[in-house]
Amino acid sequence: MILAAPVLLLAGRARALQWRGEPAQGGLVVGSVAPGTRLSLDGRAVRVSPQGDFAFGFGRDHGAGARLSVTQPDGRSEVRALSVRKRDWSVQRITGLPPAQVTPDAAALRRITAEREQLAAARALDSGLTGFTEPLDWPARGRISGVFGSQRILNGEPRQPHFGFDIAAPTGTPVSATLAGRVTLSGDFFFFGQLLVVDHGHGVNTLYAHLSQRLVGEGETVARGQPIGKIGATGRVTGPHLHFSLSWYQTWLDPQPLLES
Repeated sequence: MILAAPVLLLAGRARALQWRGEPAQGGLVVGSVAPGTRLSLDGRAVRVSPQGDFAFGFGRDHGAGARLSVTQPDGRSEVRALSVRKRDWSVQRITGLPPAQVTPDAAALRRITAEREQLAAARALDSGLTGFTEPLDWPARGRISGVFGSQRILNGEPRQPHFGFDIAAPTGTPVSATLAGRVTLSGDFFFFGQLLVVDHGHGVNTLYAHLSQRLVGEGETVARGQPIGKIGATGRVTGPHLHFSLSWYQTWLDPQPLLES
């Protein structure tokens, strides 16, 4: 559920900076401010649309605080200290995976490295699209089989945290775009299997993995709720499901709190 928008009154001004979402580990914040305002988060510039829309996020392991710098159109500026809520993460154990997928061979590692570069390039895009301003729609319906931030242990070996939200459903179950945007990556990857990445503007992007079928290609514009693929069991999986991820540029975020019930 999206939190009610807090309001920060800027010093000496009646105009307010508003947002929805929560400053929390894994959280996405989407808001608006007077057109022409400049923002930066912890020294990093935050893109603001001509209409005043913006977005930023906090990684899984972000510290307890952040600094939001606000420069108004007339040049007045101030810095706001934000409290970033700490979250607890679960541990998930997965067994029975083929050893070659837990510890890939040299050829697979070369493929994985190349795919990571492709994915990083897609997630680094900074477009002026504004699909991110809408509430997230569910990409598919089914049993929740994995949550963001959990520490996965594969065949007894600790791996990086799970940076997605998993929905288990039969192969062929429709997958829809959660927001309007443009497809920036479509491929068949070692870990993710058949996947799509959609850019929603200002660094906000979503990833849909382990698909059995992709219905759109790179460069295509998609609408919120438009079917873009079908659930499958491609890549490294133990059964058919959708791995759904949300990012702000290279920072993985938790989509679950933002999905409408």
